[in-house]
Amino acid sequence: MRLAEEVLDKAREKGVMIATAESCTGGMVAVALTDIPGSSDVVERGFVTYSNQAKIDMLGVTIQALDTHGAVSEPVAVEMAQGAVAQSGANLAVSITGIAGPGGSEHKPEGRVCFGVARAGRETQVETVEFGPLGRAQVREAARDHALRLILTSLS
Repeated sequence: MRLAEEVLDKAREKGVMIATAESCTGGMVAVALTDIPGSSDVVERGFVTYSNQAKIDMLGVTIQALDTHGAVSEPVAVEMAQGAVAQSGANLAVSITGIAGPGGSEHKPEGRVCFGVARAGRETQVETVEFGPLGRAQVREAARDHALRLILTSLS
């Protein structure tokens, strides 16, 4: 995957170690990066935190954020990304939490994905993308690719 190669090349150039904190993508960003030989020099680790308890235990996401906003929210995406940096040796982390489908609700529709990008010494970036009801596999792939682009932008 060319995008993942670009991320790795830019991270090497900048001397940045990367961590991922993934929920709805289940590790797809980490896989895209680690499928490329030599990626271990910039990929520090990946957290797959599918359950709320995993988000709390592994990333330090607060119960308050989960109770107030729900797992699919920008505040949780921020806490996930910041937690991934704090719990690893990485300088940069991307987080992904969303509704891949099928299903969703009126307030949190299928295809809604929240992303966070935490980088040491910088303000954490967060955004929500409405991919729409593309189907589970397509939402997850779109979220993976969007996360890789966010990492690349943060490295620029």
